[in-house]
Amino acid sequence: MQSLTLTALQLLVFSSLFYLYHPTQAQELVARYRNCDYANNYTSGSVYEKNLNLALSSLASNASLTGFYTTSVGQNFTTVYGLIQCRGDISKEECQICANTAYKEITQLCAKKTEAFIAYDYCLLRYSDQRFFSTVSLNPIIMASNIYEILEPALFTQQLGNLIATLSSSAASRPSKFAAGIVNYTNSVDIYAMVQCTRDLAENSCSTCLQYITGTITKCCNGKQGGQVVSMTCNLRFEIYSFFQQSPPPPETLPPPSPTKLLEPNSTNPEGKKSTSRTILIAVIPIGAALVVIQLIVCGCYFWRRGKKKRVDNALEEGDRSMESLLIGLDTLKVATRNFSGENKLGEGGFGPVYKGKLFDGREIAVKRLSSSSGQGLEELKTEVILVAKLLHRNLVRLLGFCLEENEKLLVYEYLPNGSLDKILFDRSRRFPLEWERRYKIIVGIARGLLYLHEDSQLRIIHRDLKASNILLDEYMNPKVSDFGLARLFGESQTQGNTNRIAGTYGYMAPEYAKNGHFSTKSDVYSYGVLILEIVTGRKNSSFRTINLPSYAWQHWTNGTAVELLDPALDTQQPKYEVLKCIHIGLLCIQEAAADRPTMSEVVTMLSSHSTTSPEPSKPAFFVSRESSGSDTENTGTSQSERCHPGSSSQQSVNDVTISELDPR
Repeated sequence: MQSLTLTALQLLVFSSLFYLYHPTQAQELVARYRNCDYANNYTSGSVYEKNLNLALSSLASNASLTGFYTTSVGQNFTTVYGLIQCRGDISKEECQICANTAYKEITQLCAKKTEAFIAYDYCLLRYSDQRFFSTVSLNPIIMASNIYEILEPALFTQQLGNLIATLSSSAASRPSKFAAGIVNYTNSVDIYAMVQCTRDLAENSCSTCLQYITGTITKCCNGKQGGQVVSMTCNLRFEIYSFFQQSPPPPETLPPPSPTKLLEPNSTNPEGKKSTSRTILIAVIPIGAALVVIQLIVCGCYFWRRGKKKRVDNALEEGDRSMESLLIGLDTLKVATRNFSGENKLGEGGFGPVYKGKLFDGREIAVKRLSSSSGQGLEELKTEVILVAKLLHRNLVRLLGFCLEENEKLLVYEYLPNGSLDKILFDRSRRFPLEWERRYKIIVGIARGLLYLHEDSQLRIIHRDLKASNILLDEYMNPKVSDFGLARLFGESQTQGNTNRIAGTYGYMAPEYAKNGHFSTKSDVYSYGVLILEIVTGRKNSSFRTINLPSYAWQHWTNGTAVELLDPALDTQQPKYEVLKCIHIGLLCIQEAAADRPTMSEVVTMLSSHSTTSPEPSKPAFFVSRESSGSDTENTGTSQSERCHPGSSSQQSVNDVTISELDPR
């Protein structure tokens, strides 16, 4: 099986931002790597499936006891062998969270597969119908690298080779099979590295595995500031910032081993002087102590010419140094977008145009170019970068970097080829039909993205502008919530806030926010409910002349004709149960009283279950009866939500300024 190279900023730079601002919280658990595509399928309802469920349950429940657990369930050809291991520096609580996530996601991402492997930053899980314990597995090798180059590659390679060789020797001889450490690179920058084997490997097997993956560094990460290599039995990672959780002991000078031949380091630095290696090893002592604040990342000078360095340093204050790892040069973006040519323009909003681009490594990007009239200043851009860079979830759009050169303010995101949901959902000349299966998948995906924002991310995040145009679709039609310019960040114990500045989009605003400026997770739930009804009906909330979509849906629901809400573009053979369930959930979400609306965790449970009993919805907010409003003929005229707020324009943002307010109130 061939190796896989990942050079996207799925990377590990995001981890640095997380530790800087929230050093005591666990990383977001996003599956970094999985492997099951070439495995055989088992039969649903078979003995093997029952054994697999038992094995996975056993692995998840026992993982946090020691951080490592193996099991085998069944006999003969129905036996399932399983292994789970957490990273050697994390707490039992973080290990258990990761184990639960791995248990859940491996069954979803590798459904009906007889063998599978999934890895996160904090843990890995593997199962198979063949016994694999104590056996080195080198393939597949999965590699990821930082996109930025180092200035002195010969010196860096030598120091990194010394460090990894020392750590590999230590890890192989330890029961934990884990070691992490630091070595000096320049006067102001250190190299941080970590290696680990699965604990079932013998010392020689662990050494063999680590030696092999060390040799692959030159294939993915030569000359890069960071990288990661993962096999099913060992892995390594290195960065120029601290990414592991142990507080280093007092500096200890160790005689460096002979540089590993696999990295081919030079013996001298560019000036011909011998380098002295200062290595710090970190012992593996699982503790729940608070993490030290991450060392400030001093790498901006590597990305910029001397003439531009002063401006960037002034723009990025001392507390924002980790943002420098996301800086992308203007010249790079000009080349990627053909100097922001009209042919590359994807669209334009109140903030400015968005351009499609292609980086030198082949990655496609979307560049948000903030216009001078957008109202978004440097501080607002910085806060949006800080917020979005910490969001790592499959249903949230991913920020790759930003640029602040020559009076330009640019945000660089992953490119999603199918554009925004509104362009497909409301386009009567659709490029391809948005069948019910895809719509349901989109409804569920948006719910999971919101659940992460509200409950599972480092801090509670209120989006405040959820709507169809802010849902982007990737090549597989997976939804990703985007545009966090109006988002608010809360502390863990905070659930609501107030503002005198009402910003968002009428028609999607919860009544308590539109009228009084009161917002909470339940105001996002309201917007989600409107969005569900739009997805089911294929009609904009603003497309009704004298009645709004919530009122229209409510009247059908109370009349027992809810199925008639289904988009006429769909055939009548859709699963009636799912259609009614989505309408039911949508109406629950748009109830007038925020307390009556479900949480996103409850919504996800309802969407995932076939037997959950849901309460009956009450009359929605902004209700307008058909009798009092006349015809509901489709039109692009004034909506009910607009009449509640005179002077507004239907489906328009209350203000075009993209503001991220991050200070809890």
